[in-house]
Amino acid sequence: MSQEPILLTPGPSIVPLPVREALGRPIIHHRTKEFQAILKEAEAGLRVLFGTSQEVLILTSSGTGAMEASVINLLSAGDEAIVIRGGKFGERWGEICEAFGIKVINVDPVWGKPLDLAKFQQTLQQNPNVKAVFSTLCETSTGVRFDIAGIKKAITQAGSKALLAVDAISGLGSDPFSMDAFGVDAAVSGSQKGLMLPPGLAFIALSARAWEAVKASKTPKYYYDLNLAKKAWESTDTPFTPAVGLVIGLVESLRIILKDSAEKFAAHHGANAQYVRDAVKAMGLELYADPSCASNAVTMINVPAGVDGKELIKQIQSKHGVIVAGGQGKELVGKVIRIATMGAVGRTELDAGLKALESVLKEMGAAAQK
Repeated sequence: MSQEPILLTPGPSIVPLPVREALGRPIIHHRTKEFQAILKEAEAGLRVLFGTSQEVLILTSSGTGAMEASVINLLSAGDEAIVIRGGKFGERWGEICEAFGIKVINVDPVWGKPLDLAKFQQTLQQNPNVKAVFSTLCETSTGVRFDIAGIKKAITQAGSKALLAVDAISGLGSDPFSMDAFGVDAAVSGSQKGLMLPPGLAFIALSARAWEAVKASKTPKYYYDLNLAKKAWESTDTPFTPAVGLVIGLVESLRIILKDSAEKFAAHHGANAQYVRDAVKAMGLELYADPSCASNAVTMINVPAGVDGKELIKQIQSKHGVIVAGGQGKELVGKVIRIATMGAVGRTELDAGLKALESVLKEMGAAAQK
């Protein structure tokens, strides 16, 4: 067993050495020209990664904070919103909306399957007062990547003026995404997934149309008031104390991601995800997500019948030093394992994880059927 565990969970993800070194640099004051230059480089890189000409605001919070910020800045109590669920994080959109008095209309794709765009469009047509649609790029509880461009097309074809907000917390950097090209009005992400940082930063970008909605929002807000963040950014600043060390690390992370291009970085993840799926199928195991909508960020594997999924994960870690994730919610706890291919995960780590999986299954009496 190696001294340092191999982290193959879908967040937090592996932090590469150059980013760790950046995180260890001496702290600097955040109200200085030195830090402004760092902020400026970070925001410019985020625009490229998001695929947007709009400013990307940096928040000190988890990704869920950016999700909440989008809800409370775009909508007011009593407004109607469609939430595309299909997993635990899609459900989170609905929970946030309901906490602030938003009327939620749920669209429920079968877990592990693609969204039926025709039915979604029909729901839009039946609810003409909907002001926003909330979706997820990569639903890490199921391993599904949602067709964001297709969702936007359905909104347009339905004649709806609803804003499209996307949780790209897990998928950004791993799955193809372009906020402007896809027609997304609010995109949110976080630091601890594909951006290869510890948790603590969140990001949000709004379209010009979304900023108009912000002006009309009557939802009470303070820390997550995006008007304050936008005003501060006019002076290359933040309204509240930022996580200075994480922003310094973010610059280094973005340099790695964008060295070739965001598209090539995502393609690299796609190749690694396919590598895992091919290996898993060669073991005789079944994949959970439909191949037509599988994410590059994480692969879900069905635990073989008769195997205790929780014990499988426990032994993979205790015997091989590899940390993988289990299922979420009563639907999947103990029934699947999740292997991440996001961020800095490479073939060395994946080979270790796959070897550990095969070895422990054999020891548990469920040897792979090749």
